[in-house]
Amino acid sequence: MALFKKRTTGKPGEWYYCLKHQKVEEGPECPAKNRFGPYTSREEAAHAMDTARERNLQWDTDPQWHDKDAPGPRDTP
Repeated sequence: MALFKKRTTGKPGEWYYCLKHQKVEEGPECPAKNRFGPYTSREEAAHAMDTARERNLQWDTDPQWHDKDAPGPRDTP
């Protein structure tokens, strides 16, 4: 007997982007390690990779968190 039930269905209106299958899902169909979300709309989940790319760029260029002369984590050869 399992102590915890595995949550297999999400709440109505929860949208996720599955990294493994590269598709939008309503409710968590795949394990958490393979998805981004939850998002409030299907459209927002469909653009999850664009959002992640924009946030990574903001992080890489944020002067508050990086010294100008120090190489960043993506600058290594």
